[in-house]
Amino acid sequence: MKNTFCMLNVLHAFHDNNLIKQSLLNRYKSVTTKQYPKDKNFISSEKHTSTMIPTGDDLHIVFLPKLTSSHMIPLVNAARVFAARGVRSTIITTVHNALLFQASVDRDTAAGHPISIHTVTFPSSEVGLPVGMEAISSAPTQEIAGAVFRGMMMLQPTFEQVIRDLVPDCILSDLFYPWTVDLADELKIPRLMFQPSSAFSLCIIHNLRVHKPHENVNSESESFVVPDLPDKITLKRSQVSEYLKTKTGLGDYFEQIYEAEKRSYGLVNDSFYEIEPAYVDHLKKIKDTKVWHIGPLFQFFVGEARDNGVSDKHGCLSWLDDQKPKSVIYACFGSLVKFPEAQITEIALALEESKQPFIWVVGKAGIGGLPDGYGERIKSKNIGMVITGWAPQVEILQHPSVGGFLTHCGWNSMLEAMVFGVPVITWPFFADQYNNEKLVERLGIGVGVGADVCNLSCYTASQIIGKRGIREAIELLTGESVVAERIRQNSKELAIKAKKVVQEGGSSVNDITALIAELKHLKLTPRS
Repeated sequence: MKNTFCMLNVLHAFHDNNLIKQSLLNRYKSVTTKQYPKDKNFISSEKHTSTMIPTGDDLHIVFLPKLTSSHMIPLVNAARVFAARGVRSTIITTVHNALLFQASVDRDTAAGHPISIHTVTFPSSEVGLPVGMEAISSAPTQEIAGAVFRGMMMLQPTFEQVIRDLVPDCILSDLFYPWTVDLADELKIPRLMFQPSSAFSLCIIHNLRVHKPHENVNSESESFVVPDLPDKITLKRSQVSEYLKTKTGLGDYFEQIYEAEKRSYGLVNDSFYEIEPAYVDHLKKIKDTKVWHIGPLFQFFVGEARDNGVSDKHGCLSWLDDQKPKSVIYACFGSLVKFPEAQITEIALALEESKQPFIWVVGKAGIGGLPDGYGERIKSKNIGMVITGWAPQVEILQHPSVGGFLTHCGWNSMLEAMVFGVPVITWPFFADQYNNEKLVERLGIGVGVGADVCNLSCYTASQIIGKRGIREAIELLTGESVVAERIRQNSKELAIKAKKVVQEGGSSVNDITALIAELKHLKLTPRS
């Protein structure tokens, strides 16, 4: 397949080999789940069902997202985009995960789009989890993340039967479901593999697997050139994911993904041609397969809440209204990264000493490690906000007061920064994030804090970045140097390009249109 590492959430769930092997065995075991009558599994409105008019080339695609938000959100958005173009789209997921995007699907069905959700029951008791703990991104510990992943594997027989019953014309599944290629062959329909990542990153991973340049250096700190790429890209061995350096159960699982990729009809990426034209072309060459770039998928729905009359305004947005243009640093490390208290202290001091106003999102569980009196100081000085829980990231990044984004380089966050022209301060942590940092360097849209160790998972930190490195990156990005001005200009120009790709005639819209046309043609040309 391809280097599906982009969401190596599975990494934090599984760097124990025995756990992985057991989970792979569980893929093929049946699970006792409550089977709902078919019509009750669909969450759709009467308007939706009544407006379905079958035609000779009526196309039906099932979308199967991985049970973690960074993979689920973009694939759900893909389903919505296809439905808006008249393609009957069915999203298959578990009951509690469906709640995360139910409101969006309800709006689409109310608008007459042929989209629905088909839910199955997550095997909570079988994996020892409380009811409702169904997403890897919500797991507070590595052990719980592993249990969620095992539950996802155990759902394979249930998912397979649901797809058979739905009789779709195509399966568009997350890369973490390699078995869907066998099911597609059985049903004589195409299977498309969804990659929530860039072609740039996928090319790097492919060449690391094939050429293994990291095996030719003598230490973790030594740099090497990734061969056979359109540009000279260097990495340190320490920045390479462990499964690519050492034989592990996780690596064995990825081999299954790569094999399934080879047999898939094609790849669908949440990226866009304009940021990586040479790498899109190179990816098609080295993979010898069809590739469609249809992102940034979230951008098709920017402003949706406002358009639907949502008037509640998060408090941080009101605070941003009172700040100077391009002055605020937004710090957020995604839904997965878990920093130790020692690192939290360094981040807190760096933000305070930078003299820049900031918003720092720390997650639902809150954090330890804040310096004594920190909250009171930043509040009394009105220099920042620490948000515990959810924050409206898209709205924050498009606010005119935001001038920089301190980020873990997760791909969804990277796309949002590009679309809104916000320069980034890169702090990659694990998985594909170091590759994403390299793309930032190539595009000239950010600076780094100096991280150079790819962690085993989002739950382990092998390197503490001191406050000085973080503060200096902030000061460089917000300063008046030639470098800072160039970064801001590059970010602004990239945002202009990004906005055009989801407009009619844009590259991503063209790829979506072409893919739909091709799938319709395949439907009318039965496979033997």
